[in-house]
Amino acid sequence: MKNIVSLLLIIGIALVLNLLSKQFFFRWDLTNDKRYTLSQATHDVLGNLEDPVLVKAYFSKELPIQYNRGKEEFQDLLNEYANISKGMFDFEFIDPADDPAIEQEANQKGIPPVQMQVRENDQLNIKKGYLGAAIELGEQSDAIQVIQKGMPMEYALTTAIKKMAVLDKPSLGILTGYGGAGQEQLAQVYQQLSILYNVEDINLNTFTEELTPLRFKSLALVGAKDSIPPAHFEKLSAYMNAGGGMLIGVDAVNGDLQQGQGSASLTGVETWLLSQGVKIEPSFLIDESCGNVTVQQRQGFFVMNNPKPFPFLPIIKDFAEHPITKGLEGVILPFASPVQSTGDTAFSYTPILFSSSVSGTVPAPAPLQVVDRRWSASDFPLSQVHAGAVVTNNNGGRLVVIGDGGFPEQGGGQGQGGDNQSLMTNSLDWLSDDTGLIDPEGWPLAAGLGGWVGDIIHLNAKAILDQLNIP
Repeated sequence: MKNIVSLLLIIGIALVLNLLSKQFFFRWDLTNDKRYTLSQATHDVLGNLEDPVLVKAYFSKELPIQYNRGKEEFQDLLNEYANISKGMFDFEFIDPADDPAIEQEANQKGIPPVQMQVRENDQLNIKKGYLGAAIELGEQSDAIQVIQKGMPMEYALTTAIKKMAVLDKPSLGILTGYGGAGQEQLAQVYQQLSILYNVEDINLNTFTEELTPLRFKSLALVGAKDSIPPAHFEKLSAYMNAGGGMLIGVDAVNGDLQQGQGSASLTGVETWLLSQGVKIEPSFLIDESCGNVTVQQRQGFFVMNNPKPFPFLPIIKDFAEHPITKGLEGVILPFASPVQSTGDTAFSYTPILFSSSVSGTVPAPAPLQVVDRRWSASDFPLSQVHAGAVVTNNNGGRLVVIGDGGFPEQGGGQGQGGDNQSLMTNSLDWLSDDTGLIDPEGWPLAAGLGGWVGDIIHLNAKAILDQLNIP
Protein backbone atom coordinates (compact mmCIF):
# COMPACT_ATOMS: atom_id res chain seq x y z
CA MET A 1 0.00 0.00 0.00
CA LYS A 2 2.82 2.41 0.89
CA ASN A 3 4.49 1.70 -2.44
CA ILE A 4 1.28 2.56 -4.32
CA VAL A 5 0.86 5.79 -2.35
CA SER A 6 4.49 6.73 -3.01
CA LEU A 7 4.10 6.00 -6.71
CA LEU A 8 0.93 8.10 -6.94
CA LEU A 9 2.67 10.92 -5.06
CA ILE A 10 5.61 10.88 -7.46
CA ILE A 11 3.24 10.88 -10.46
CA GLY A 12 1.29 13.78 -8.94
CA ILE A 13 4.45 15.82 -8.36
CA ALA A 14 5.59 15.14 -11.92
CA LEU A 15 2.25 16.32 -13.30
CA VAL A 16 2.37 19.51 -11.22
CA LEU A 17 5.95 20.24 -12.34
CA ASN A 18 4.96 19.61 -15.94
CA LEU A 19 2.09 22.10 -15.66
CA LEU A 20 4.32 24.67 -13.99
CA SER A 21 6.98 24.23 -16.67
CA LYS A 22 4.50 25.50 -19.24
CA GLN A 23 4.28 28.77 -17.31
CA PHE A 24 7.79 29.08 -15.88
CA PHE A 25 11.18 28.09 -17.25
CA PHE A 26 14.24 27.57 -15.10
CA ARG A 27 17.51 25.73 -15.40
CA TRP A 28 20.14 25.05 -12.77
CA ASP A 29 23.66 25.70 -14.01
CA LEU A 30 26.02 23.19 -12.40
CA THR A 31 28.94 23.77 -14.79
CA ASN A 32 32.18 25.14 -13.34
CA ASP A 33 32.39 28.01 -15.83
CA LYS A 34 28.64 28.87 -15.58
CA ARG A 35 28.31 28.56 -19.36
CA TYR A 36 24.53 28.30 -19.07
CA THR A 37 24.11 31.36 -16.84
CA LEU A 38 22.99 34.53 -18.61
CA SER A 39 25.43 37.40 -18.26
CA GLN A 40 24.65 40.62 -16.45
CA ALA A 41 24.86 42.38 -19.82
CA THR A 42 21.90 40.36 -21.09
CA HIS A 43 19.91 41.08 -17.91
CA ASP A 44 20.62 44.81 -18.37
CA VAL A 45 19.64 44.84 -22.06
CA LEU A 46 16.37 42.98 -21.43
CA GLY A 47 15.62 45.02 -18.33
CA ASN A 48 15.90 48.29 -20.24
CA LEU A 49 13.65 47.35 -23.17
CA GLU A 50 11.01 49.96 -23.94
CA ASP A 51 9.41 47.99 -26.78
CA PRO A 52 8.75 44.25 -26.98
CA VAL A 53 11.08 41.91 -28.87
CA LEU A 54 9.81 39.02 -30.98
CA VAL A 55 12.12 36.26 -32.18
CA LYS A 56 10.94 34.18 -35.12
CA ALA A 57 13.06 31.04 -35.18
CA TYR A 58 12.97 29.46 -38.64
CA PHE A 59 13.95 25.83 -38.14
CA SER A 60 13.14 22.83 -40.28
CA LYS A 61 11.34 20.12 -38.32
CA GLU A 62 13.25 17.03 -39.41
CA LEU A 63 16.81 18.13 -38.75
CA PRO A 64 19.72 15.69 -38.41
CA ILE A 65 20.55 15.08 -34.76
CA GLN A 66 23.72 17.21 -34.76
CA TYR A 67 21.69 20.22 -35.94
CA ASN A 68 18.62 19.49 -33.82
CA ARG A 69 20.75 19.85 -30.69
CA GLY A 70 21.48 23.43 -31.70
CA LYS A 71 17.75 24.06 -32.01
CA GLU A 72 17.14 22.66 -28.52
CA GLU A 73 19.94 24.77 -27.06
CA PHE A 74 18.57 27.90 -28.72
CA GLN A 75 15.05 27.16 -27.50
CA ASP A 76 16.32 26.85 -23.92
CA LEU A 77 18.06 30.19 -24.30
CA LEU A 78 14.90 31.86 -25.63
CA ASN A 79 12.94 30.48 -22.67
CA GLU A 80 15.42 32.08 -20.29
CA TYR A 81 15.22 35.43 -22.10
CA ALA A 82 11.43 35.34 -21.90
CA ASN A 83 11.56 34.40 -18.22
CA ILE A 84 13.65 37.43 -17.18
CA SER A 85 12.20 39.99 -19.61
CA LYS A 86 9.01 40.75 -17.66
CA GLY A 87 6.80 40.27 -20.68
CA MET A 88 8.99 42.20 -23.13
CA PHE A 89 10.34 39.17 -25.00
CA ASP A 90 8.49 36.48 -26.94
CA PHE A 91 9.39 33.87 -29.55
CA GLU A 92 7.95 31.30 -31.92
CA PHE A 93 9.35 28.43 -33.98
CA ILE A 94 8.34 28.21 -37.62
CA ASP A 95 9.05 25.55 -40.25
CA PRO A 96 9.36 27.34 -43.62
CA ALA A 97 8.72 24.06 -45.42
CA ASP A 98 5.08 24.25 -44.37
CA ASP A 99 4.33 27.20 -46.63
CA PRO A 100 6.19 28.73 -49.62
CA ALA A 101 5.10 32.17 -48.44
CA ILE A 102 6.80 31.59 -45.08
CA GLU A 103 9.93 30.38 -46.85
CA GLN A 104 9.97 33.60 -48.86
CA GLU A 105 9.44 35.57 -45.66
CA ALA A 106 12.45 33.90 -44.06
CA ASN A 107 14.61 34.74 -47.08
CA GLN A 108 13.44 38.36 -47.03
CA LYS A 109 14.38 38.62 -43.37
CA GLY A 110 17.93 37.56 -44.23
CA ILE A 111 17.71 33.85 -43.41
CA PRO A 112 18.63 31.79 -46.47
CA PRO A 113 18.26 28.03 -46.73
CA VAL A 114 21.37 26.01 -46.00
CA GLN A 115 22.61 22.70 -47.26
CA MET A 116 23.70 20.25 -44.59
CA GLN A 117 26.03 17.33 -45.05
CA VAL A 118 24.39 14.27 -43.53
CA ARG A 119 25.74 10.73 -43.44
CA GLU A 120 23.03 8.13 -44.02
CA ASN A 121 23.58 4.44 -44.70
CA ASP A 122 27.33 5.06 -45.05
CA GLN A 123 26.68 7.67 -47.72
CA LEU A 124 27.18 11.43 -47.54
CA ASN A 125 24.00 13.22 -48.60
CA ILE A 126 23.06 16.88 -48.84
CA LYS A 127 19.83 18.10 -47.25
CA LYS A 128 18.27 21.54 -47.44
CA GLY A 129 16.98 23.16 -44.28
CA TYR A 130 16.67 26.28 -42.14
CA LEU A 131 18.66 27.03 -38.99
CA GLY A 132 18.19 30.76 -38.37
CA ALA A 133 16.20 33.35 -36.49
CA ALA A 134 14.85 36.85 -37.11
CA ILE A 135 14.83 39.29 -34.19
CA GLU A 136 12.16 41.99 -34.46
CA LEU A 137 11.78 45.15 -32.41
CA GLY A 138 9.17 47.60 -33.67
CA GLU A 139 9.81 48.10 -37.36
CA GLN A 140 13.44 46.99 -37.05
CA SER A 141 14.67 43.50 -37.82
CA ASP A 142 17.96 41.66 -37.55
CA ALA A 143 18.93 38.07 -38.31
CA ILE A 144 21.08 35.26 -36.98
CA GLN A 145 21.46 33.29 -40.17
CA VAL A 146 22.98 30.11 -38.78
CA ILE A 147 22.44 28.63 -35.31
CA GLN A 148 24.43 25.57 -34.25
CA LYS A 149 25.16 23.78 -31.03
CA GLY A 150 28.14 25.30 -29.25
CA MET A 151 28.13 28.69 -30.98
CA PRO A 152 28.00 31.86 -28.84
CA MET A 153 24.21 32.21 -29.07
CA GLU A 154 23.82 34.61 -26.15
CA TYR A 155 26.35 37.04 -27.60
CA ALA A 156 24.70 36.98 -31.04
CA LEU A 157 21.17 37.37 -29.67
CA THR A 158 21.88 40.08 -27.08
CA THR A 159 24.01 42.08 -29.52
CA ALA A 160 21.21 41.95 -32.12
CA ILE A 161 18.70 43.21 -29.54
CA LYS A 162 21.05 45.89 -28.24
CA LYS A 163 21.84 47.41 -31.61
CA MET A 164 18.10 47.79 -32.34
CA ALA A 165 17.12 48.96 -28.85
CA VAL A 166 19.80 51.62 -28.38
CA LEU A 167 18.33 54.98 -29.36
CA ASP A 168 21.17 57.26 -28.27
CA LYS A 169 24.33 55.61 -29.55
CA PRO A 170 27.56 56.59 -27.82
CA SER A 171 30.19 58.32 -29.93
CA LEU A 172 33.72 57.31 -30.79
CA GLY A 173 36.17 59.36 -32.80
CA ILE A 174 38.53 58.57 -35.67
CA LEU A 175 41.38 61.11 -35.77
CA THR A 176 42.01 62.33 -39.33
CA GLY A 177 44.18 64.87 -41.10
CA TYR A 178 47.65 63.34 -40.77
CA GLY A 179 47.84 61.48 -44.05
CA GLY A 180 46.29 58.31 -42.63
CA ALA A 181 43.37 56.25 -43.88
CA GLY A 182 39.92 57.78 -44.07
CA GLN A 183 36.37 56.53 -44.45
CA GLU A 184 36.96 55.30 -47.99
CA GLN A 185 39.85 53.05 -46.98
CA LEU A 186 38.18 51.94 -43.73
CA ALA A 187 34.65 51.52 -45.09
CA GLN A 188 34.21 48.04 -43.58
CA VAL A 189 35.41 49.22 -40.17
CA TYR A 190 33.07 52.23 -40.21
CA GLN A 191 30.17 49.99 -41.21
CA GLN A 192 30.79 47.55 -38.38
CA LEU A 193 31.28 50.25 -35.76
CA SER A 194 28.20 52.23 -36.83
CA ILE A 195 25.94 49.43 -35.60
CA LEU A 196 26.53 50.38 -31.96
CA TYR A 197 28.23 53.80 -32.18
CA ASN A 198 28.09 57.20 -33.79
CA VAL A 199 31.43 57.22 -35.59
CA GLU A 200 32.77 60.75 -35.95
CA ASP A 201 35.80 61.98 -37.88
CA ILE A 202 37.89 64.37 -35.77
CA ASN A 203 40.38 66.79 -37.24
CA LEU A 204 42.10 68.45 -34.29
CA ASN A 205 43.06 71.41 -36.50
CA THR A 206 39.40 72.45 -36.61
CA PHE A 207 37.77 70.52 -33.75
CA THR A 208 36.89 73.05 -31.03
CA GLU A 209 35.23 70.80 -28.44
CA GLU A 210 37.05 69.30 -25.49
CA LEU A 211 38.12 65.68 -25.88
CA THR A 212 36.63 63.88 -22.90
CA PRO A 213 35.57 60.27 -22.23
CA LEU A 214 32.04 61.57 -21.65
CA ARG A 215 31.99 62.95 -25.20
CA PHE A 216 33.84 60.07 -26.88
CA LYS A 217 33.88 56.51 -25.56
CA SER A 218 37.15 55.92 -27.41
CA LEU A 219 39.45 57.40 -30.05
CA ALA A 220 41.47 55.85 -32.86
CA LEU A 221 44.60 57.13 -34.58
CA VAL A 222 45.87 54.77 -37.27
CA GLY A 223 48.40 55.18 -40.05
CA ALA A 224 49.49 58.79 -39.51
CA LYS A 225 52.19 59.68 -42.04
CA ASP A 226 52.59 63.42 -41.43
CA SER A 227 54.04 65.15 -38.38
CA ILE A 228 51.51 65.83 -35.63
CA PRO A 229 51.68 69.17 -33.75
CA PRO A 230 52.64 69.01 -30.06
CA ALA A 231 49.38 70.80 -29.14
CA HIS A 232 47.43 67.85 -30.49
CA PHE A 233 49.36 65.42 -28.33
CA GLU A 234 48.58 67.60 -25.31
CA LYS A 235 44.87 67.08 -26.01
CA LEU A 236 45.38 63.33 -26.34
CA SER A 237 47.32 63.21 -23.06
CA ALA A 238 44.53 65.09 -21.28
CA TYR A 239 42.00 62.63 -22.73
CA MET A 240 44.03 59.65 -21.52
CA ASN A 241 44.57 61.15 -18.06
CA ALA A 242 40.79 61.63 -17.77
CA GLY A 243 40.35 57.88 -18.18
CA GLY A 244 39.80 57.73 -21.95
CA GLY A 245 40.55 54.84 -24.27
CA MET A 246 42.65 55.04 -27.43
CA LEU A 247 43.67 52.74 -30.27
CA ILE A 248 47.01 53.66 -31.84
CA GLY A 249 48.31 52.03 -35.00
CA VAL A 250 51.78 53.45 -35.50
CA ASP A 251 54.11 53.38 -38.50
CA ALA A 252 57.60 53.69 -37.08
CA VAL A 253 58.99 52.36 -40.37
CA ASN A 254 57.89 52.54 -43.99
CA GLY A 255 58.44 50.00 -46.75
CA ASP A 256 58.60 50.92 -50.44
CA LEU A 257 58.71 47.79 -52.59
CA GLN A 258 58.96 49.75 -55.83
CA GLN A 259 62.12 51.46 -54.64
CA GLY A 260 63.23 48.35 -52.76
CA GLN A 261 63.94 50.36 -49.63
CA GLY A 262 62.69 50.53 -46.06
CA SER A 263 63.13 53.60 -43.89
CA ALA A 264 62.30 54.99 -40.45
CA SER A 265 59.26 57.24 -40.05
CA LEU A 266 58.97 60.09 -37.59
CA THR A 267 55.53 61.59 -36.98
CA GLY A 268 55.80 62.31 -33.26
CA VAL A 269 53.52 59.40 -32.34
CA GLU A 270 56.47 57.25 -31.30
CA THR A 271 57.73 60.04 -28.99
CA TRP A 272 54.29 60.59 -27.44
CA LEU A 273 53.91 56.87 -26.81
CA LEU A 274 57.02 56.98 -24.62
CA SER A 275 55.05 59.24 -22.27
CA GLN A 276 52.33 56.57 -22.24
CA GLY A 277 54.63 53.71 -21.21
CA VAL A 278 55.22 52.26 -24.71
CA LYS A 279 58.36 52.13 -26.84
CA ILE A 280 58.17 51.46 -30.58
CA GLU A 281 61.45 50.12 -31.92
CA PRO A 282 62.45 51.77 -35.27
CA SER A 283 63.06 48.45 -36.98
CA PHE A 284 61.19 45.96 -39.14
CA LEU A 285 59.61 42.88 -37.61
CA ILE A 286 60.30 39.87 -39.84
CA ASP A 287 58.74 36.45 -39.49
CA GLU A 288 58.87 33.07 -41.20
CA SER A 289 55.06 33.14 -40.89
CA CYS A 290 54.45 35.79 -43.51
CA GLY A 291 52.44 36.96 -46.47
CA ASN A 292 53.39 36.69 -50.12
CA VAL A 293 54.33 39.18 -52.80
CA THR A 294 53.84 38.50 -56.49
CA VAL A 295 57.03 38.13 -58.49
CA GLN A 296 57.09 38.11 -62.30
CA GLN A 297 59.38 35.46 -63.73
CA ARG A 298 59.99 34.80 -67.42
CA GLN A 299 59.84 31.22 -68.63
CA GLY A 300 60.59 31.10 -72.33
CA PHE A 301 58.07 33.29 -74.11
CA PHE A 302 55.82 33.51 -71.06
CA VAL A 303 55.82 35.77 -68.00
CA MET A 304 54.56 33.98 -64.91
CA ASN A 305 53.23 35.64 -61.75
CA ASN A 306 54.47 33.60 -58.81
CA PRO A 307 53.76 34.23 -55.11
CA LYS A 308 56.86 34.46 -52.95
CA PRO A 309 56.94 34.53 -49.13
CA PHE A 310 58.20 37.89 -47.86
CA PRO A 311 59.17 37.98 -44.15
CA PHE A 312 58.62 41.75 -43.99
CA LEU A 313 54.88 40.95 -44.12
CA PRO A 314 54.49 39.02 -40.84
CA ILE A 315 51.24 37.14 -40.23
CA ILE A 316 50.42 37.10 -36.53
CA LYS A 317 48.71 33.92 -35.36
CA ASP A 318 49.74 33.89 -31.72
CA PHE A 319 47.45 35.93 -29.45
CA ALA A 320 47.12 36.48 -25.73
CA GLU A 321 43.85 35.49 -24.07
CA HIS A 322 42.10 38.84 -24.15
CA PRO A 323 38.65 40.05 -25.29
CA ILE A 324 40.30 41.99 -28.11
CA THR A 325 41.82 38.86 -29.62
CA LYS A 326 39.07 36.32 -29.02
CA GLY A 327 38.06 34.72 -32.30
CA LEU A 328 41.01 36.10 -34.29
CA GLU A 329 42.86 33.56 -36.40
CA GLY A 330 45.37 35.61 -38.36
CA VAL A 331 46.38 39.27 -38.73
CA ILE A 332 48.87 40.51 -41.32
CA LEU A 333 51.05 43.48 -40.30
CA PRO A 334 53.08 44.69 -43.32
CA PHE A 335 56.25 46.53 -42.36
CA ALA A 336 55.46 46.40 -38.66
CA SER A 337 57.69 47.36 -35.75
CA PRO A 338 58.18 45.63 -32.38
CA VAL A 339 56.25 47.03 -29.41
CA GLN A 340 57.89 47.20 -25.97
CA SER A 341 57.20 48.48 -22.47
CA THR A 342 59.27 51.40 -21.22
CA GLY A 343 59.30 49.81 -17.79
CA ASP A 344 57.55 52.78 -16.20
CA THR A 345 55.64 51.42 -13.19
CA ALA A 346 52.95 54.08 -13.63
CA PHE A 347 51.61 51.94 -16.48
CA SER A 348 50.37 48.38 -16.68
CA TYR A 349 51.64 46.74 -19.88
CA THR A 350 50.09 43.58 -21.39
CA PRO A 351 51.23 42.20 -24.78
CA ILE A 352 48.41 40.75 -26.90
CA LEU A 353 50.01 40.06 -30.33
CA PHE A 354 53.13 37.92 -30.76
CA SER A 355 55.35 36.92 -33.65
CA SER A 356 56.03 33.24 -34.26
CA SER A 357 58.88 31.23 -32.76
CA VAL A 358 60.90 31.91 -35.93
CA SER A 359 61.16 35.69 -36.19
CA GLY A 360 63.57 38.58 -35.97
CA THR A 361 64.11 42.31 -36.52
CA VAL A 362 65.90 44.37 -39.16
CA PRO A 363 66.96 47.93 -38.21
CA ALA A 364 65.83 50.75 -40.48
CA PRO A 365 66.93 51.81 -43.02
CA ALA A 366 67.13 48.46 -44.79
CA PRO A 367 67.00 47.15 -48.36
CA LEU A 368 63.80 45.29 -49.24
CA GLN A 369 64.95 42.54 -51.58
CA VAL A 370 62.25 40.18 -52.77
CA VAL A 371 63.98 38.07 -55.42
CA ASP A 372 67.68 38.25 -54.60
CA ARG A 373 67.49 37.91 -50.82
CA ARG A 374 68.17 34.42 -49.49
CA TRP A 375 66.84 33.88 -45.98
CA SER A 376 68.44 31.55 -43.45
CA ALA A 377 67.80 30.46 -39.87
CA SER A 378 70.25 33.08 -38.62
CA ASP A 379 67.88 35.81 -39.83
CA PHE A 380 65.22 34.63 -37.35
CA PRO A 381 66.88 34.37 -33.92
CA LEU A 382 63.88 35.71 -31.95
CA SER A 383 60.59 34.34 -30.72
CA GLN A 384 57.34 35.84 -29.46
CA VAL A 385 58.23 39.44 -30.32
CA HIS A 386 55.46 41.81 -29.23
CA ALA A 387 53.52 43.30 -32.16
CA GLY A 388 50.68 44.79 -30.09
CA ALA A 389 49.93 45.56 -26.46
CA VAL A 390 47.39 47.02 -24.03
CA VAL A 391 48.55 49.70 -21.59
CA THR A 392 46.61 51.11 -18.65
CA ASN A 393 47.59 54.25 -16.73
CA ASN A 394 46.95 55.07 -13.07
CA ASN A 395 43.87 57.12 -13.96
CA GLY A 396 42.14 54.24 -15.73
CA GLY A 397 43.05 55.39 -19.23
CA ARG A 398 43.46 52.46 -21.61
CA LEU A 399 45.63 52.33 -24.69
CA VAL A 400 45.80 49.66 -27.40
CA VAL A 401 49.00 49.93 -29.46
CA ILE A 402 49.58 48.04 -32.73
CA GLY A 403 53.03 48.21 -34.32
CA ASP A 404 51.61 48.83 -37.80
CA GLY A 405 49.61 51.90 -38.71
CA GLY A 406 47.98 50.55 -41.84
CA PHE A 407 46.78 47.27 -40.35
CA PRO A 408 42.99 47.93 -40.71
CA GLU A 409 43.43 48.43 -44.47
CA GLN A 410 45.05 45.02 -44.87
CA GLY A 411 43.95 41.41 -44.67
CA GLY A 412 41.40 39.27 -46.39
CA GLY A 413 43.51 37.52 -49.00
CA GLN A 414 44.07 33.79 -48.96
CA GLY A 415 47.06 33.06 -46.76
CA GLN A 416 47.42 36.77 -46.04
CA GLY A 417 45.66 36.98 -42.68
CA GLY A 418 42.02 37.89 -42.53
CA ASP A 419 41.07 39.46 -39.22
CA ASN A 420 42.63 42.91 -39.53
CA GLN A 421 39.36 44.83 -39.53
CA SER A 422 38.08 42.74 -36.62
CA LEU A 423 41.22 43.61 -34.66
CA MET A 424 40.31 47.29 -34.95
CA THR A 425 36.61 46.89 -34.19
CA ASN A 426 37.29 44.52 -31.29
CA SER A 427 39.81 46.97 -29.86
CA LEU A 428 37.38 49.89 -30.01
CA ASP A 429 34.56 47.74 -28.62
CA TRP A 430 36.74 46.82 -25.65
CA LEU A 431 37.92 50.39 -25.11
CA SER A 432 34.36 51.71 -25.33
CA ASP A 433 32.61 49.00 -23.35
CA ASP A 434 30.74 49.91 -20.20
CA THR A 435 27.96 47.34 -20.49
CA GLY A 436 29.65 43.99 -20.00
CA LEU A 437 29.12 42.91 -23.61
CA ILE A 438 32.89 42.63 -24.00
CA ASP A 439 33.92 40.72 -20.89
CA PRO A 440 37.34 39.07 -20.46
CA GLU A 441 35.60 36.13 -18.80
CA GLY A 442 32.54 36.31 -21.03
CA TRP A 443 31.56 35.70 -24.58
CA PRO A 444 33.61 35.27 -27.73
CA LEU A 445 33.53 38.33 -29.92
CA ALA A 446 31.77 38.57 -33.25
CA ALA A 447 34.95 37.73 -35.08
CA GLY A 448 34.83 34.30 -33.50
CA LEU A 449 31.44 33.33 -34.90
CA GLY A 450 32.99 32.10 -38.12
CA GLY A 451 34.45 29.02 -36.47
CA TRP A 452 30.97 27.68 -35.69
CA VAL A 453 29.76 27.37 -39.27
CA GLY A 454 30.99 23.75 -39.31
CA ASP A 455 29.98 21.64 -42.29
CA ILE A 456 27.07 23.86 -43.38
CA ILE A 457 27.22 24.88 -47.03
CA HIS A 458 25.29 28.07 -47.70
CA LEU A 459 23.33 28.55 -50.88
CA ASN A 460 23.86 32.28 -50.44
CA ALA A 461 27.50 31.99 -49.37
CA LYS A 462 28.50 35.62 -49.75
CA ALA A 463 25.65 36.93 -47.60
CA ILE A 464 26.50 34.44 -44.86
CA LEU A 465 30.19 35.26 -44.89
CA ASP A 466 29.41 38.96 -44.71
CA GLN A 467 27.08 38.38 -41.77
CA LEU A 468 29.60 36.29 -39.86
CA ASN A 469 32.46 38.63 -40.69
CA ILE A 470 34.58 35.94 -42.35
CA PRO A 471 37.04 37.36 -44.89
